Amino acid sequence: MSQVNVRVRDNGPLLIEGPFSLLDADGQPFSLAPDKPAIALCRCGHSAKRPFCDGAHKTCGFQSNERA
Repeated sequence: MSQVNVRVRDNGPLLIEGPFSLLDADGQPFSLAPDKPAIALCRCGHSAKRPFCDGAHKTCGFQSNERA
């Protein structure tokens, strides 16, 4: 089984790398491109492509830099 990594990007999205599925609240899967090595999930709430990141965090003033 391959490992899935979730990276918290400073002032940006969650970057998910590895084989996974993404389900909505009803359990329906989002379509993910099989050729992409990673996807980015929006954390700022301003993306027009939610739940995916479209870079809106760069212009909306979103700031977050959690550390483990």
